[in-house]
Amino acid sequence: EPQADPAPAADPAPVAPPPTDGSIGAQAVAVAMQYLGTPYVWGGASPGGFDCSGLTMYAYAQVGISLSHYTGDQWNEGAHVPADQLLPGDLVFWGPGGSRHVGLYVGGGMMIHAPYTGAWVSLRRVDWSMIVGVSRPG
Repeated sequence: EPQADPAPAADPAPVAPPPTDGSIGAQAVAVAMQYLGTPYVWGGASPGGFDCSGLTMYAYAQVGISLSHYTGDQWNEGAHVPADQLLPGDLVFWGPGGSRHVGLYVGGGMMIHAPYTGAWVSLRRVDWSMIVGVSRPG
């Protein structure tokens, strides 16, 4: 019987430590970081598997903030902030009206996200050429 591929090794890029300032955003980041290596599952919003908005929705739910399970809705559920005011826990969006993809900013130019089918929850550098905006839940 075929076995699933193991989760990939940690990204070798430098990673900022999770923020420890106690803010709601820092708490959401700490939750999301527990799920590095979890498989991407379309429509997933639980530790068994996440899609992009499912990961952000789940992380924030654990700290008492309710978000919808759709990036376009999450785009409108927080305060929009300029990229130069980005804080850990802010949501970074791709696509028109934030409709294509969302990740959770960790700090140090890094984000955590559930990228696509066949991948795992992982860290990556924020690609500012793709980002259409930032929102801050809460």
